[in-house]
Amino acid sequence: MAATTHTVTNQAPPLVGYDVFTADRTLVAAVERHLDPALLDESRAELSRLGQSAGSAQLQEWGVLANEFPPRLRTHDRYGNRIDEVEFHPAWHRLLGKGVSAGLTAAWARPGGHVRRAAAFIVWTQVEAGTGCPLSMTHAAVPALRVDPALAAEWEPRLTSTLYDQELRPAAQKPGVLFGMGMTEKQGGSDVRANTTSARPLAEDGTYELTGHKWFCSAPMSDGFLVLAQAPGGLTCFLVPRVLADGTRNVFLLQRLKDKLGNRSNASSEVEFDGTWARRVGEEGRGVRTIIEMVAATRLDCALGSASLMRQAVAQAIHHCTYREAFGGKLVDKPLMRNVLADLALESEAATTLTLRLAAAYDDGSAQERAFLRLAVPAAKYWVTKRCTPVVTEASECLGGNGYVEESGMPRLLRESPLNSVWEGAGNVQALDVLRALQREPQALDAFLREVGQARGADHRLDGAIKNLLTELADLEGVEARARRVVERIALVLQGSLLVRYAPPAVADAFCASRLGGDWGSAFGTLPHSLDLAAVVERARPTV
Repeated sequence: MAATTHTVTNQAPPLVGYDVFTADRTLVAAVERHLDPALLDESRAELSRLGQSAGSAQLQEWGVLANEFPPRLRTHDRYGNRIDEVEFHPAWHRLLGKGVSAGLTAAWARPGGHVRRAAAFIVWTQVEAGTGCPLSMTHAAVPALRVDPALAAEWEPRLTSTLYDQELRPAAQKPGVLFGMGMTEKQGGSDVRANTTSARPLAEDGTYELTGHKWFCSAPMSDGFLVLAQAPGGLTCFLVPRVLADGTRNVFLLQRLKDKLGNRSNASSEVEFDGTWARRVGEEGRGVRTIIEMVAATRLDCALGSASLMRQAVAQAIHHCTYREAFGGKLVDKPLMRNVLADLALESEAATTLTLRLAAAYDDGSAQERAFLRLAVPAAKYWVTKRCTPVVTEASECLGGNGYVEESGMPRLLRESPLNSVWEGAGNVQALDVLRALQREPQALDAFLREVGQARGADHRLDGAIKNLLTELADLEGVEARARRVVERIALVLQGSLLVRYAPPAVADAFCASRLGGDWGSAFGTLPHSLDLAAVVERARPTV
């Protein structure tokens, strides 16, 4: 075979050996904008260390291995004893351990914790999104447990620990723990009030015995789970430990693992409770109210996860086009390809900017910011997660046939991309939640209008979009049928207001012209040609 026929030319080098954090100008700017200056040096250093790990060849290989060798269910040991365990490839444990050590479950325990964690979440899940599930649920369990101060005092230090211990043993014997959740059932799905799992009180105050089936229980090898079940007083939240204090296994019968489109490195299961010991969290009959802050935290993580996927997809597309030549020049310099890349970059920057703003509101914690989050979180979850799949699809196309091949990594991103839109309530659930906030909590709309009003007068297209949104909100007749339209406009106005205030003029101008001004087609790559698209692309280009 002639060696000359196998000379490789005109191929982009792998996007590896770089700092995922510092290569993301939008993310760096958001961290610097929202963090207390006294925390910046330490935070930049820790995020850069994480970014270097995330961009390394070794960790990228771990992400590949965790997907190529997905988890396996072992219901029994060799002797026929029921063990209900899930086996993971060592790469999974290494990745999850690094996520824990990077503070992705520790936001509640340190100053500026939510912004720092949000930035780290975007960086880390670009390696492998599957570990985001247990990290997110562990993080989100904290506000639910705080309903019961005694439970919080016992469990919160373990949940916010930066030490990962994969062994199944009593939580009190572990340096850190992870949590999962079991909310939905076959007959109800998102309608958790239709749950039929029953909770029978035991002699010890606050303890119960659960019987029922959970249709989705993620991260089944976690140390504890928040579960909804019907107690005598109504739907109630419970803490189900995987291992009891005396070292015996709780009754946690894994029926099967879900065979999912993507997110294959992470185990999602069906579980049976049959005399399972549980501890009540909050009052009987107030299960939904107990978990409401947990749900909000995981919804924000869905938006962060989609922002992460979009960033990685756009970075790969721009990196490829920077090196690839066609028709006499670099692809990135071709006007039509530049238009596509700029359009994708706008979507990515808008998602990152919005999600970091929401994380900052968590750190602030004021009444106004909490009211703002009530409306902004479900709107962001709806819109950012909806935009993820079309962004990843178009970014894959920028690589041509290479992007359709597994080795490029783009198919894994594409399989992952619809997930966050489904988790923690699909699109209609989010849209209806926004309507509830608008109808029942006027302070939420007031906080939103104060937020977007800070950019009023800076761009006539943004001003027009705000006016049109107010007109839309003034007519609430038949609003449920228009809910998606309303929520989309809320999210776009919020993104536009943030970009006008904080992004470079080229980015803000392009976003307002296309997303708010209507000068845009039905596919990516249809931005007005008069915009400074080269500047938009250059801002999104990862530096290696």
